[in-house]
Parts: sequence; C-alpha cells; structure tokens
Amino acid sequence: MTQFLSLLLNGISLGVLYALIAMGFVIIFKASEVVSFMHGSLLLLGAYSIARLSGPLGFFPAILVGMLITATAAFIVERLIINRLRGAPVISLAIVTIGVDIILLTELIRRLGSDILNVPHPWGGESFRIGNVGLSQNRLIAILVAAVLIALFFAAFKYSNWGIAMRASAEDGETAALMGIRQGQVSALAWVVAGVLAAVAALFLVGSPTPGVTPAAYAVALRAFPAAILGGLDSVGGALVGGLLIGIAEALAAGYQDQLLFLGRGFSAVVPFIVMIAVLLFRPSGLFGTRELTRV
Repeated sequence: MTQFLSLLLNGISLGVLYALIAMGFVIIFKASEVVSFMHGSLLLLGAYSIARLSGPLGFFPAILVGMLITATAAFIVERLIINRLRGAPVISLAIVTIGVDIILLTELIRRLGSDILNVPHPWGGESFRIGNVGLSQNRLIAILVAAVLIALFFAAFKYSNWGIAMRASAEDGETAALMGIRQGQVSALAWVVAGVLAAVAALFLVGSPTPGVTPAAYAVALRAFPAAILGGLDSVGGALVGGLLIGIAEALAAGYQDQLLFLGRGFSAVVPFIVMIAVLLFRPSGLFGTRELTRV
C-alpha cells in the first residue's frame, strides 16, 4: 500500500507538469488552429537557458530570463511563420512546426554535446515524507507552483479579455473578427503563454529525481502530447485531466515494472500512447473534446 501511495503521489507530481505542457498545446490550437510539434524544443530551450544563466545571474533571475527567452522564441515563430501562413491547411502548419522543431533541437543538442547541465535548485535533492510515503522536494514544489499557475490560467481564460477573445475565436473565427477581435494578437499571446508554461515545466522536470539538462528532456513533451489529445485538443480542462491520467499511469507502470516484465522493459515509456489510443477508440474527440457534427 505504501508503494502504491508513493507511486500515486509521484504520478500526480509528474502529471501536473504534463498538464502545463499539454495546456500549451491546447491554447495554441484554440487560438491559431495549429497543432504545434515544437513544444519539445521549447521545453529544452527553457531548461538549457535556465541552466546556463544560473551561474552568472543567480537561480531566480535565470528563471525569469529563461522564461523570457522561451516566450520570445515562441513569439518569433508565431509572428514570422505561423501568422504569415494563416489560412493554410492544418496539416501544412503542423509540418512547418516539425521543421522549426528540428532546427531548434539540432542547435540545442549541438550546444549541449555530451554534457549534463545542472540546474542549481535551492531545495536540492532532498525529500519530503509523510509517514513512509516520500516525494522529492522538487516535485512537491512543482505541484504547488503548477496548481497556482493552473488556477491563474483558468481565471484568466474565463474572465480576462484575452481569454474571452480566445474562446470567441475558437467558437467562430469569422464572427469574432467581425466583432473587432484581433485574432493575430490572440494567437501571438497564446504562443507566448505556451512558451512560458513550457519553461516552468522544464525547470522542475530537470530537477530531482532527474539528473539535469540533457537532450532526453525533449522526449517529455512527446509524452505530454498524448495528455492533450486524451483530454481533447480543444479543451483546457481536458489538458489538466489528461496530464494527471498520463502521469499517474506512467508512474504506476514504472513502479510495477517487475510485474510487467512480460510486456518488455521500458514499458512505462509507451504507456502514455497506449492510454491515448485506448481512450480515442471509444471517444475519438478525447474525454472533453468537442464533437464535430455534420449536417446531411
């Protein structure tokens, strides 16, 4: 029972970070109708920037500058590429983001080389324990920070002018434009927010129990993509639920890997995609996604 509770807690801590990344996928899709495949490189860019700048600037200033760098990169891609291709087929835009992702990832891997960059978290690798159930302080703080950010995001999404404009654009872009909503600005801000969320997730994903910043951090965004699809690519709440489900499923599969050896080692790495496929077989639009109805 203790092992299960520990795995469950670790799964929740991983799930909230997946949720932050998945929310980035969702808000970009809602604002610009683009399925962005460059979140992996944005996440790695955030982690790399924070690690490199922590020495000269200090830990907390490095976080702010790292978030700014990641948000700026996302903004530049949206303004110079996505905005100019507005109206292009969705598949074309998705392929463009794959191309940008490959370019940025290649440069980051070149800069990283074989090094493992350490992010000097002030809380180090210490653990927090409740009885026999333990969780690294890094992941505990991740849960608290993610909870605050998610609450702020939902409040902004529901009550701010930007959130209202995004929901209006997602419902009916043409009508929203006629009402004076500038979809370009909504899209640009969505990419900036997605970049910030990716940087925050990166900060905690490269901390304990992870050894540091390596190209492997890129793969985390790939596992967060099923969370967005699982919840529904047009549902912000679905991204949160999907992230938690994927995180818990992955943690349980990793924790009970000895009992799952018949499925092969490393089975936990493919669990997010198996869960996604299983759900989509019964709900093609995701758990909370909007079903498209076609009149005949």
